[in-house]
Amino acid sequence: MLNLDSFVIKSDVISFSPCQETAYKTLNETDQNIFLTGCAGSGKSYLINRFLCHKDRKTFPVVASTGVAAILVHGRTFHSFFGLGIMEGGIEATIKRALKSKPLLSRLRKITGFVLDEVSMIPGPALSAAEKICGLARKKPHLPWGGVRVIAVGDFAQLPPVSKGSENKPWAFLDACWKKSQFKPIVLKTLMRFQDENYLHVLNAVRLGVVDDEVTEFLNQKTYEEDPQALEDIPFFFPLRKQADSLNQKRLDEISSKLFEFDTEYTGESWAKKSLKNNMPIPETLRIKQSALVMLRVNDHGYKYVNGSLGHVIDIEEDTIHIELLKNSKIIEIEKTDFSLLSANGEPVATATNFPITLAYAATIHKAQGMTVDRLAVDLRRLWEPGQAYVALSRVRSGDGLTLFGWDKQSIKVDPNVIQFHKELELQ
Repeated sequence: MLNLDSFVIKSDVISFSPCQETAYKTLNETDQNIFLTGCAGSGKSYLINRFLCHKDRKTFPVVASTGVAAILVHGRTFHSFFGLGIMEGGIEATIKRALKSKPLLSRLRKITGFVLDEVSMIPGPALSAAEKICGLARKKPHLPWGGVRVIAVGDFAQLPPVSKGSENKPWAFLDACWKKSQFKPIVLKTLMRFQDENYLHVLNAVRLGVVDDEVTEFLNQKTYEEDPQALEDIPFFFPLRKQADSLNQKRLDEISSKLFEFDTEYTGESWAKKSLKNNMPIPETLRIKQSALVMLRVNDHGYKYVNGSLGHVIDIEEDTIHIELLKNSKIIEIEKTDFSLLSANGEPVATATNFPITLAYAATIHKAQGMTVDRLAVDLRRLWEPGQAYVALSRVRSGDGLTLFGWDKQSIKVDPNVIQFHKELELQ
C-alpha cells in the first residue's frame, strides 16, 4: 500500500538506491505505461511519492484497489473512479451503464494519467472493463486506456484479488487488457526496509512458495514453545479478525487504569458514511487506557512516526493523547485526524474524525499490508490465500524481531501463475 504522505519533499535532493534512480528517470522521461513492482520494502511508495510531488492530482490522480487503501492515500477506489460498481451483469453491461454517466465521461476526458495502487488486488475483468470505458469515453478505443498514462504499482506475490468460489485467481496480468496496456516493467531490487541478509533469503524463498531446509530451520527456530501471548510490547498478526479482536480486548481488560472511550464522528451522506465505516483503519469506538500499547495508523509529515509505529499511552486528554514511542522513547502528542472518503470526482462525501490509533496487541494479516514494525509475533497456521505468509513476514524489519507461535508448510503458498509471470518479467 502506498504511503503517499510518508515523505515531505523539501528539496529536489533526495536519496535513491541505484535502481530507484533508474526507475525515476524512466517515470519522468517517457510517457510509457509502467508496471512498478518489487519485493515488500523495496521502496515503491517512496519512489511514487517523489514522482507525484510535481503532478496535479486532479489530472493525475491516485486510485486504489480497496477502500482502506483509498482512504489512507487520500485517493479514490478504482471501481468508483471508473464507474464499475459491483459489475452486475458482467463486463459489457458494466461498460454500458458507466458510459451513461456524464460526470464519468467528463472526469476521464480531463485526466492525463493515474497511479493504480495495489494492482495485484484488481481482478482482470475489472481492469478490462475500466480500460474499455476509458477508451470509449475519450473516443480513442484503439489506444490503450484511450491514451491515458497508467502507472500500476504492486507485487503479485502479495495479496490476490478476491474471487469467491474459485481457486483460479483472476489476476490482472492474465487478462488480455494487461498485454494491450503495454506496461513497461520496472523491478526494484534493492530492499530498503531490511538490513538482515539471512532474513532476506528466507523472505525471498517464502515469496516464491519455497519451503526448503533453510526456511524450515529458520521458522522452527523462531517458533516460541511457551505461550507467546505472555510476550509484552509486541503486536500479534492473526489470519482471522475474531482472533485479533479477542486478544486486543483481553489485553485491555488486564489494565487496571480508567477506560476512555472516543466515538468516531461521521459526517456526510448516509451511503458514504456506511462505506467509510466498512473501510476505516480505526474502530468506530476507540477504547484505550493509560499504558495501553497502541499503533499509529497514519504517517507524520515530520518523520516522527509512520503507519505501524508502536507506543504506550502515557496520558489521555479530551483532545490530545500523549504516547511514548517504543522505538526511541520519544513522547509525541496525537490529535484527532480526519479520514475522508472521496467521490469518484475527488470530492469528500463522508469524513470520519478520531484519534488515528488502534490497540496494537493484535491485527489481521490483511490489515497489516502497508505497515512496518520492529517486532512481530504471527500465527502462520491455516492460511488460505497465496501471499498471506509473505505479507505477514515482510512487515518486520529483521528476523531478530520475529516470533512465531506456529506455522505449517501448507500456509506458505504462491500461485504458479505468479511465479511464471515474475520469471517472464526477469527476461524483459
